[in-house]
Amino acid sequence: MRRFLLLLVAGVLSGCASPLPAVNPQMAWIDLATPTPGGKLLMAERLDKQRLADGRYFQVTPGSHELIVRFDFEIFGGGLGMFSDPQERLCYMIVQYDHFEAGQRYRLEGRSLSFTPSARLLDAKGEIVAEERQINCVP
Repeated sequence: MRRFLLLLVAGVLSGCASPLPAVNPQMAWIDLATPTPGGKLLMAERLDKQRLADGRYFQVTPGSHELIVRFDFEIFGGGLGMFSDPQERLCYMIVQYDHFEAGQRYRLEGRSLSFTPSARLLDAKGEIVAEERQINCVP
């Protein structure tokens, strides 16, 4: 039993540390980031309504795509006292972009301002090319 548990833990840990796949030059690559304080997790959930196996990135064919991301973030100062613990919030955001280009790298950022999350897609030049069009949060 002890050996089984050790193998299970080793398998889980090795799965978490797996390297990202090679970038396909025939596709666009979308990195995920949470540049604001309080952003805990930004994960790729669905691409064109299909669930993804690896939530660390999107890799898409050229053209139009709908990206759904899961954004977990903390809300500070939400309690009765100044020293209250932060509250966690979970949101799903949809970003639609019609002009993905092969071989280009994009960055999808999840941000939060107090209770309000937002997402924006930036191209390789750092210019905003799309923003979320729908946000669904779990209170």
